[in-house]
Amino acid sequence: MFAGIGRAWVHAAACAAAVVLFAAAAPVAAADADSVVVPASFTPAVAMKRQAHFLNGQTAQPKLTNDLLAAYLQRQQALEQFNGFNVEVQSAGLTEDVLLGYIAKRRNDALEAIEKVDVTEGPALTSAALVAYAESGYQPTSKKVKLADDEKLCLAQAIYHEARGESREGQLAVANVIINRAMSKKFPSTICGVVFQNADKGRYKCQFTFACDGRSDIGRERAAWNRSMDMAEDAFYEFQRGERPGVVPNSTLYYHTTAVAPRWSHTFNRVAAIGSHIFYATN
Repeated sequence: MFAGIGRAWVHAAACAAAVVLFAAAAPVAAADADSVVVPASFTPAVAMKRQAHFLNGQTAQPKLTNDLLAAYLQRQQALEQFNGFNVEVQSAGLTEDVLLGYIAKRRNDALEAIEKVDVTEGPALTSAALVAYAESGYQPTSKKVKLADDEKLCLAQAIYHEARGESREGQLAVANVIINRAMSKKFPSTICGVVFQNADKGRYKCQFTFACDGRSDIGRERAAWNRSMDMAEDAFYEFQRGERPGVVPNSTLYYHTTAVAPRWSHTFNRVAAIGSHIFYATN
């Protein structure tokens, strides 16, 4: 009797253990099937060591010594003599370029750009050449920046007062005429010189009415003024590169509004009509 009870107890315990094992194992199997297992993150100490190794690899470089060069040459010779793959390789020789290639392990874009500059056709840089350059119109950078800002302002004023109600094409056409004049030999060679030509001769005797009408040249309509400034920036950038907006032909030096019919308009060739302006080129 006791033996039967013992067998029953053992059987019951085994069944209970199986149930517990199944209940514990089932969620794990489901988790393994649905989730992604990723490695544990590095500890701060390991991360610091890896970062230090990376930085050293980027910036540290052994000093160039005779022993280092000798070891490098020995290594190059060994590589040249190696023919373990039975492939015939043409020897390049241990030239100066090979040594410089080792020294210049770290790429330097600035130095590479300098090395690629072609100075073979230019004059030698001597003290006399520097003196001649300084005497022939040298200007410090600060002065050049000031002149450029003044030029852009003059162009913006002309665009604003002459064509602020026009389309972008119409405004650029006015800027185009001013740049054409500055690049011709018939008018002053600067933007401001063209815009304010004869402004000192008296009221309404200048090339552009706003330049000598006695009023402020700065625009009062903020949105239109900002557009004129942006357009002047773009147009002046082209002028600095020897280019033009390209809205009207390069020979276009004159224009007038459709509200007037000046006598001089019959002496030039009409080349474009944009918005309320008609443009003319010299014959």
